[in-house]
Amino acid sequence: MAVVDREGRVRTANRALEALLGAVPDGLVAAPVTGLGGMELADTDLLRGVRGGARDDGAREASTRDVGHARSAAGQAAPHERARHSCTRRLKHADGHALWVEITLTPTGEEHGGAPGEALLSVVDITEERALRQRLRHLEMHDPVTRLPNRALFFERLGSSLTESSTGRVGLCYLDLDGFKAINDTLGHRVGDELLAEVAQRLTAQCDKRTLVARLGGDEFALLMENTSGPEQLTGLAQAVLRSLQKPFELDGNRVAVSASIGVVEREIEGTSATALMQAADTTLYWAKADGKARWTLFDPERNAHRMTRQALSSTLRPAVERGEFVLEYQPIVGLESEVPEGVEALVRWRHPQFGTLGPDRFIGLAEENGAIVPLGRWVLAEACRQTREWLDAHPERPIFVSVNVAVRQAWDSDLVSDVEQILADSGVPAALLQLELTESAVMGSAGRPLRALQALSEMGVRIAIDDFGTGYSNLAYLSRLPVHTLKLDGTFVRGFQTARGPNPADETIVTALVQLAHQLGLTVTAECVESRQQAERLRGIGCDSGQGWYFARPMTPGQVHQRLAPGAR
Repeated sequence: MAVVDREGRVRTANRALEALLGAVPDGLVAAPVTGLGGMELADTDLLRGVRGGARDDGAREASTRDVGHARSAAGQAAPHERARHSCTRRLKHADGHALWVEITLTPTGEEHGGAPGEALLSVVDITEERALRQRLRHLEMHDPVTRLPNRALFFERLGSSLTESSTGRVGLCYLDLDGFKAINDTLGHRVGDELLAEVAQRLTAQCDKRTLVARLGGDEFALLMENTSGPEQLTGLAQAVLRSLQKPFELDGNRVAVSASIGVVEREIEGTSATALMQAADTTLYWAKADGKARWTLFDPERNAHRMTRQALSSTLRPAVERGEFVLEYQPIVGLESEVPEGVEALVRWRHPQFGTLGPDRFIGLAEENGAIVPLGRWVLAEACRQTREWLDAHPERPIFVSVNVAVRQAWDSDLVSDVEQILADSGVPAALLQLELTESAVMGSAGRPLRALQALSEMGVRIAIDDFGTGYSNLAYLSRLPVHTLKLDGTFVRGFQTARGPNPADETIVTALVQLAHQLGLTVTAECVESRQQAERLRGIGCDSGQGWYFARPMTPGQVHQRLAPGAR
């Protein structure tokens, strides 16, 4: 401790302060405060603390000149403004070694028994405490297996990078080892940890000092590069990392080969955030895995927009059914001999409030993935039957059937037979006027519950059709044992009837054989994608029963179907 006078000189100092600074006995008396501990920097943090009442724990070397200024300010302040203030600074011992101290200035003044303008200066050695805190922080911020920065330090550094980059750009390689779990399961976690440590060394060897290599957890690593110049810099690093990992690892007598998938993101800092950068990296890593692993993939905004759209559609499918955003259009199925509509196929459309009207190719696959196909399929079936009843009431002399597509998941995840039975009863549509379409792969692979459902529906009088026939399993022996009434030939065969070079004889031969086979099995045949008179005539000559396509009619509204069913219309 020391007492500092109005002129900023030490009036008296105790032996502890002399020993702390390496001064001889009474060697500090009359010395200017600016000379204590070799402090030369002229910052005024402590002075601001005395005036404003703030405490500064910053880690900068302090000038004890500031202490003198603070002492003067304290002496001049009103009694109620005088207070105790501290700061943390680095000093030098007389022998040259550095030490960290906490300096506290307490204005005394006459009311505290001191001379006017005096202040009490105390200095506490916190070198060991500070070193311990640094060691603890290192342990807290580093992974014990690889000794790399951990997730916490990575995100701390990432946040700094997004505010301090001089070039305004930042890049990230997000890496995941392929098949690491299998190594852990077969060779044990100890060998797995050895592998992670070896991988960490190879990653570090590929990076310069400006690139942070971190382990985010498990077998995930991140390479964060500041002040990047463009995507090529990051893709070059990713390629170098892949090459470095191709060399097998020797672990506990085992020769282990691993690969990695890397998501690469490089972009301007402006307009991005740590969350957005990590989401992009995670998405791109998923692409690298999905594209075959052992590769890097660069973030593609267009591909990501498609993914985001897909995700948005998937998450809103079920609510859209409840909100009534779906509508049905109907495409006529025409008898080839009469060219009169015998039925219609119900085609669902989604009138999306953001993306406009969407065809089934945009959302049916998503609905099958997330299970929304069950409520959507039930609604389509009910609406199609309701509309068929309306046509039947308006045109009893021209009854037409309605054909509704059914996903095999509807037979697994719902009571399809009960649903159909209830919908037919509610709508009053005869079972013979309902046709259910399933794809060839779904029907041919049916077993257990789906097959029993088809048999029960057939016994109920509902027609069963195989859609896109000729492109799936084509298990003709199995076909004879299925409760099927109609085959719908895939449009690829029909298109071959008319090409730039003329008809394709192979397609015509195949279709002829399929039609003959179907008739021998007691089935009818509908040709899809009929787009010209020539195709219709050739299909009629082959013996095909009905056709569907733009030559006959495009998908239409229920009102347009009404018009087609009016007397004299075709």
